[in-house]
Amino acid sequence: MKINFIDLQSQYKKYESEINKEVLEVMSSAQFIGGSKLNTLEQSLATYCGVNHAIGCSSGTDALLLALMALDIKEGDEIITTPFTFIATAEVIALLKATPVFVDIDEDTYNIDPSKIEEKITPKTKAIIPVSLYGQVADMDEINQIAQKHNLIVIEDACQSFGATYKGKKSCNVSYIGCTSFFPSKPLGCYGDGGAIFVNDDEMAQKIRIILNHGQDRRYNHKYVGINGRLDAIQAAVLNVKLAHFDEEVSKREEIGQKYIDGLKDVKGIKTPFIKSDRNSVFAQFTLVCEDRQMIEEKLNNAGIPTAIHYPKPLHLQEVFEYLGYKEGDFPISEKISQKVISIPMSPFLTNEEQQYIINTLKRDND
Repeated sequence: MKINFIDLQSQYKKYESEINKEVLEVMSSAQFIGGSKLNTLEQSLATYCGVNHAIGCSSGTDALLLALMALDIKEGDEIITTPFTFIATAEVIALLKATPVFVDIDEDTYNIDPSKIEEKITPKTKAIIPVSLYGQVADMDEINQIAQKHNLIVIEDACQSFGATYKGKKSCNVSYIGCTSFFPSKPLGCYGDGGAIFVNDDEMAQKIRIILNHGQDRRYNHKYVGINGRLDAIQAAVLNVKLAHFDEEVSKREEIGQKYIDGLKDVKGIKTPFIKSDRNSVFAQFTLVCEDRQMIEEKLNNAGIPTAIHYPKPLHLQEVFEYLGYKEGDFPISEKISQKVISIPMSPFLTNEEQQYIINTLKRDND
């Protein structure tokens, strides 16, 4: 059985006529940057998340970078985040010559542990960037309360959690700024790189819009140092189609995720995701924690089932961050989990037959 890790081909086939029509309209108009497709997308995204402003941009990484630039983050500032995530979260902090300050994760959710944040706050701390990892929103109420107490800004890195719900609110609308990614493999993905920033503050939204277009407040008049962070119209066209079907896909992701959890709950040596009762997960990845990862990886790969590891080495142990002075043992939970995680196929288009085959393979020879 040939199983895709993420089945983008089936998704395209289902929406093919709609996507082709939208993309061809962009081609015919020759308006490849900005325009009506982007305007429609931004309005729809804002409505979907219940925020005042959704701002399309060139990637999830640039969404985080733009948020920090708009907050005037500079050399010497400290930003608290998690070491157990993709490097983009800390990379943008370092790019601005600010200092990533890591806090270990919760052993059940793999998101940043709010109880460990306050001890890392110093007079140089300016913001906290929790990551809503694997599709489940972090403990935002606790994080926002800590931030409010210390006059800090919270930026949700929602690059894996667009569409998830936290206590009745959508991810990207649970902090001062929300940032997401539309990389093709994300729950809502385009056909290239793309992202968005979500904010309720009108002045901040305007500043972000200026910075993402080379700092221009009007043509050839540059108010800030900016970047080329625009989302192109073809990607907006693709996202408009996919967003119209997105709720159905989120429901399917939850259904498939729950079937995995139920089907694998009694398999020894495997821990399935723990989703807190006041939120859901869009399962950007379906990630298991295994006592013997190599054995599980070999078992699945020998059966033709693709796997991935998100993430094999925590950020504090990466060569690029050696200058921060962290060492092995500083964040024991992140280090332990990174040695045990493995992600298995997940997409709204994973068939019952495929999923049962994966479950049966994992249960086989289990004693």
